[in-house]
Amino acid sequence: MYVRLLSRFFSAVMAGPRPVVLTGPSGAGKSTLLKRLLQEFDGVFGFSVSHTTRKPRPGEQDGKDYHYVSREVMQASINQGEFIESAEFSGNMYGTSKAAVQEVQSQNLICVLDVDMQGVKSIKRTELNPIYISIQPPSMEVLEQRLRERKTESVESLQKRLQAARVDMEISKEPGLFDVVIINDHLEDAYEKLRGALLLEIQKVKDAERA
Repeated sequence: MYVRLLSRFFSAVMAGPRPVVLTGPSGAGKSTLLKRLLQEFDGVFGFSVSHTTRKPRPGEQDGKDYHYVSREVMQASINQGEFIESAEFSGNMYGTSKAAVQEVQSQNLICVLDVDMQGVKSIKRTELNPIYISIQPPSMEVLEQRLRERKTESVESLQKRLQAARVDMEISKEPGLFDVVIINDHLEDAYEKLRGALLLEIQKVKDAERA
């Protein structure tokens, strides 16, 4: 009985703070909000190292930028339930393993998972129990204006992003899918909502540091 209780205790300790899943269409302001959060709470958040089957680019390091693995190895790991989410882009597989998230949690850091809607639904099927937050623009018109002002999109890529955003915004309305949906109309208000949604976990990290 004592050994079983001790085992549960250590499992709880190693679990660490709850991760946070952030999602939202390109142009919604997710990166801006996240950057501000990291600046205010330095040393509280961490990022897991994803796996990929693509070849390393010049200057990239295995275990730092990505875990580079073969398609066979990654697919076998996915089949064994070792990944919380995975997807394929341009012929290469990408994904986040449970071990990568646990590595961040074991350092008493809130693991940030920046994923798309497919990733959100995959994580929902796991026992990860993160805080789900969706960052959304106030309207498609505002989003299009923001993307055009970047001057980084071709006509074709802009239309693809807008179409993906329409789907993203519609899915974000599904009841129970997200703990918090933040409409980024005013940056200050949006940031306060994001900050408020995470303050409890942030405080847990700080309390653990002082313990």
